[in-house]
Amino acid sequence: MQIYLPIAEVSVNAYLLLGLGGIVGVLSGMFGVGGGFLMTPLLFFIGIPPAVAVATGTNQIVASSFSAVLAHLRRKTVDLKMGTVLLGGGMIGAGIGVLVFNYLKALGQVDLLVTLFYVFFLGIIGTMMFIESLTAIRKARRARKAGTSAAASKRRHRNWVHVMPFKMRFRVSGLYISIIPPVLIGVSVGILTAIMGVGGGFIMVPAMIYLLGMPTKVVIGTSLFQIIFVTAFTMMLHAVTNQTVDVILGVLLLLGGVIGAQIGARIGVKLRAEQLRILLAILVLAVCGKLALDLLLMPRELYSIGAEGGGA
Repeated sequence: MQIYLPIAEVSVNAYLLLGLGGIVGVLSGMFGVGGGFLMTPLLFFIGIPPAVAVATGTNQIVASSFSAVLAHLRRKTVDLKMGTVLLGGGMIGAGIGVLVFNYLKALGQVDLLVTLFYVFFLGIIGTMMFIESLTAIRKARRARKAGTSAAASKRRHRNWVHVMPFKMRFRVSGLYISIIPPVLIGVSVGILTAIMGVGGGFIMVPAMIYLLGMPTKVVIGTSLFQIIFVTAFTMMLHAVTNQTVDVILGVLLLLGGVIGAQIGARIGVKLRAEQLRILLAILVLAVCGKLALDLLLMPRELYSIGAEGGGA
């Protein structure tokens, strides 16, 4: 069933959109990610303009993150104080990102910028995830052979976040650190949310664990808390300033995602964590490779150079 998307100005099969939402929903349920960093490139592949894909993709992220954060609040695994600090930085970053996005859109360069951002970040993150997953699999195999647990106890060490000024105590996370690093992380993620149409959890979660030293059990819920408000704010800015939020597209993706997430959650419990991570890494690298090939082999617009006023 073909439907016309007025904002995107393209006709797309409705079942295809439901299927894409379902696929990303399955991946979200399996891997515990929002799926924005996969959904947006997939929309590129079916002909949705990058500006519309970025702005509309945030709709699904808000809905899935809100559902997930409710469960974390019930478990008391959300550091609301830390989330608020991250949120402050995220709002600033989202505003900056939308200004950059609008400027490049006016120049006609936003499609190229978004694609380059995805190739760069997905390439780095996919490679790091793949290497880390292989290491985790080797350690798990050695641990099983030795009859010991694969999880090793780690001692917290003081680092640069403990010596910076403007310290604040975050009781849920058990931290007493400067608010400057969380604000900077929030700003960075906010910029990426506005330009790439992602929640930013694939960058924020490692930063919260390895830079801030937050306990893993509160990282996911705290990240989701920030993502809800920053992505909603970004979607509103895009809708008001760019008119690039396609409601029909967003609803279809959301419906498919809700169904797919339930299926993915059931699949995910049957696989080991290290197996899930390496599968996700392979998928991220595959999407990155497809985007890079499109840039190199199939330019969206062809240009010819000729003398001004002369005939071709």
